[in-house]
Amino acid sequence: MKITLTLLIAAFAISLNAQVTQWRGPNRDGHFTETGLLKEWPEDGPELLMQVEKIGKGYSSAIAEGDMIYTSGMIDTMDYLTAINPDGSFKFQVPYGRSWNKSFPDTRSTPVVDGDRIYVQSGTGRVVCLNKATGEEVWAVEVDKDFETEYHIWGNSETPLVVNNLVICTPAGSKTSVVAFDKMTGDLVWQSESVGGARAYASASVYEFNGHRYILAVTGKELLALVPETGEIVWHYQYFDPEKWDQPNGLIWTNTPVFKDNQIFITMGYDYPAVMLEMDSTGTSVSEKFVDHTFDNHHHGVILTDGYLYGSNWFDNKRGKWICMDWETGEIKYVADWDTKGSIVMADGLLYCYNERGNVGLVKPDPDGFEVISEFRIREGAGPHWAHPFISDKKLLIRHGDALMVYNIAE
Repeated sequence: MKITLTLLIAAFAISLNAQVTQWRGPNRDGHFTETGLLKEWPEDGPELLMQVEKIGKGYSSAIAEGDMIYTSGMIDTMDYLTAINPDGSFKFQVPYGRSWNKSFPDTRSTPVVDGDRIYVQSGTGRVVCLNKATGEEVWAVEVDKDFETEYHIWGNSETPLVVNNLVICTPAGSKTSVVAFDKMTGDLVWQSESVGGARAYASASVYEFNGHRYILAVTGKELLALVPETGEIVWHYQYFDPEKWDQPNGLIWTNTPVFKDNQIFITMGYDYPAVMLEMDSTGTSVSEKFVDHTFDNHHHGVILTDGYLYGSNWFDNKRGKWICMDWETGEIKYVADWDTKGSIVMADGLLYCYNERGNVGLVKPDPDGFEVISEFRIREGAGPHWAHPFISDKKLLIRHGDALMVYNIAE
């Protein structure tokens, strides 16, 4: 019995580190492992290899796995998953759930590829497992309906998290906060206690430090650390405090936390303070290390590299600047202009920034200043430039509305 239990624990640990293809890279931290990439782009930008249209409206990222590309998009009132062949044709395009039908309904959940299956969540909380080869539905769960989600203004923007044999979702509400399903069958494995509050828009991630391994999940008000095997909430921290809020909408938390060692950085835009948390050595509590009033990232993600945090902040819904912060001290190294705020990822030592005016920039990560090495403009597609870039096989994927552009960034 002891041998069996030990083997199970070891298998679980190994599987947690198994790579899936997902939003913002292998660890959901914006870092991509590609190397051999261009250090400077031609004047008009890197070579456009492929442009694909009619993928549906959306702000979700496109992801590439092998020679295939997968993305989600809203067509009429349904969210669709589209599989794109290397020549730009569709292998399949299948509906998987109702779109959010109120403010900003365009699809926001990015597909997750794990083995021969794809997992994705609709704007109304239908979590679906699809066959990667055919697009056929394997199983589905009406998570938000079954677990009585409390919605905020923009419904559900979560990308499911695959951990070992589990698919993790965060319905929030009074019934539960986080739930886990068997990734092969869709059967409920556990549901956590509820810490209260409405659904947020951030996606969960896996946090490892000093022998502790937790799921970090977000509700409208709380950051939670949960044991993956059981759903036990080890600690939770109330980030959103209505007394600190001077905006009418509230609860607009979209960014997956960024962490290194025992420190966890959380930020949500709209002039709401960003916070650096510090977890104690026992892994059972966190405390505030510092509070920052400059790096209020909207919904674009941030990048930690070489001891500095990079990204953009929020001035209003159309404006923002680019920021660098010292990870350890919270010192702001610069606040720079580059059109407006935007999303950010990193590969091969350089930052890839995609701002809300459609400009894509190759940027040197340097705390002494925001240096744009090269840039070009996205002119295809329609609607807000909100989808985060994706990098795979020396290619840069940029999604704008119902259009997808694939660029050659190999040196």
